[in-house]
Amino acid sequence: MSAKRIILFLCIAGLLSSCASVKPCGEPYTEMQQFFQSKKFKEAFHERDSLCQRTADLEGVLTSTEKDLEKTKADLASSRAQAENLAKELEAAKRSFEDLKRSSGAQVAGLSSDLQAKQAELEAKEELLKNREERLKMLEEIVRKQDELMNALTNRVKDALTGFDSDELSVEMRDGKVYVSMSDKLLFKSGSDKVEPKGQEALVKIAEVMIKNQDINLAIEGHTDSIPIKMNCFDDNWDLSVARATSVVRILTDNRVDPKRLTASGKGEFSPRADNSTKEGRAKNRRTEVVLSPKLNELMELLGQYSGR
Repeated sequence: MSAKRIILFLCIAGLLSSCASVKPCGEPYTEMQQFFQSKKFKEAFHERDSLCQRTADLEGVLTSTEKDLEKTKADLASSRAQAENLAKELEAAKRSFEDLKRSSGAQVAGLSSDLQAKQAELEAKEELLKNREERLKMLEEIVRKQDELMNALTNRVKDALTGFDSDELSVEMRDGKVYVSMSDKLLFKSGSDKVEPKGQEALVKIAEVMIKNQDINLAIEGHTDSIPIKMNCFDDNWDLSVARATSVVRILTDNRVDPKRLTASGKGEFSPRADNSTKEGRAKNRRTEVVLSPKLNELMELLGQYSGR
């Protein structure tokens, strides 16, 4: 091979590796893309995929637990009604027993046996009811503690970010999670995945709060508007949103946030908060969200205690 062809081949390889797309979780790379990626790059995205799967599993456990909680409440109400009915039946049986006691010894013996069976059934129901009430209280206590934790975390994040304008970022709690939504005005220039200095300042403040709250996981979600991107290094808006989420993750890890707590993902224009047909709506959709959610260790331990009963 001539020297000119070797130089041309190396130039093409450099261009391909510099603009390699950051794939969404679980999406494989082509053989050509894998060829130009470093070992550390592959290991990092393999770890990213593992974290995505773990986050999905934990969210599934939480959803299942909430359904189980509602079912337990329904079962509890049903058990209470059955216990009341059994109590009424027991009282009626006692009255019948007293009436028959004076008239027939044989009938008294049979009724006594039935009365004992009713008593045993009632005691069994009461024990079952007690166990379900105990479980319900424990589940409700965990949910209450998680709500308190996330409310306190919301306030701490808001306090840490008081120096930023409302059109730059917002902090709110939804569905038991804290959402820190940062606009492109704060983080990125148009078509870029490099975080601006003021955006880095906000992320450093978030990292400081997260270092003090180790029981919280963070999911970084990149979002864009629906206008197609025209950049050589990004295939589309989805590609750009993933790159931006990854840039935010790097700043958080550089500021001592454990990478095992982080997940980066891009959603492109497919999760808008406003109408993309207006300038104002598109501005709201161009955002990066840091989603803070509690770890489910305590809840999973409790479910494990009851799984064998």
